[in-house]
Parts: sequence; structure tokens; C-alpha cells
Amino acid sequence: MLYWALLFFVVAVIAGLFGFGGVASASAGIAQILFFVFILLFAIAMVVRVVRGR
Repeated sequence: MLYWALLFFVVAVIAGLFGFGGVASASAGIAQILFFVFILLFAIAMVVRVVRGR
């Protein structure tokens, strides 16, 4: 999932450089959502790992 967030970020940067504001904005929004979902799932996995005692 982090791969997809980085991919959309790169698409947003490239689109911004070429002047496609709408595409850049949409890609940046998707990248931001995917990044926060990744962080949330990572935090949940770490809590579960600590609770299970591994």
C-alpha cells in the first residue's frame, strides 16, 4: 500500500510540473489517503503484535 501511495505522489509531482492541476490534485489526494490508511494499518499491526507477546 505504501508503494501505491508513493506511486500516486510521483504522478502528482509529474502532473504538477507539466501543468495538469486537476490530475495533480486528484493524485495527491489519493496518495494522502493511501498513506494514512497505511499508517493506521501499521499501527494496528504493531499493537496486535505487542498484545500477542511476540
